[in-house]
Amino acid sequence: MSARLNSAQPYVIGLFRVVFGLLFAVHGAASLFGVLGGAAGTDGGTLATGAWPGWYAAVIQLVAGGLVALGLGTRGAALIASGSMAYAYFDVHQQAALWPIQNGGELSALFCWAFFLLVFTGSGAFGLDRLLVRRAAEDGEHAPEQSPVAA
Repeated sequence: MSARLNSAQPYVIGLFRVVFGLLFAVHGAASLFGVLGGAAGTDGGTLATGAWPGWYAAVIQLVAGGLVALGLGTRGAALIASGSMAYAYFDVHQQAALWPIQNGGELSALFCWAFFLLVFTGSGAFGLDRLLVRRAAEDGEHAPEQSPVAA
């Protein structure tokens, strides 16, 4: 059974990456453009352009989430996304209470750790990263293998 699960690993990581990237990008789009209910606490509105830290966080969410969903520059985009969510948790949520269940920081913590995982697993299947690596290998360039390590 482990061999069968291991063979499916790149595909599951790819699906995980797409879903998490889209969920993250949607948060940014809602805050920047007022779609899908708008920014939290604005009754369907948007965040003021340049407002610290919310507007910058929304830009990171939209861009990094889109890149992760596409599987383009996955590791770098996931690292930036993870860091922004760590900042959100420690700067915004942890002031209210220690535990995420008490301070409303569950989403920040989950996004932080999920993106941190993607930094180490890479894009998995279905990512543009893999197409670029494959294309570089066909052109004769040395391209490192980007498959995840099975335990």
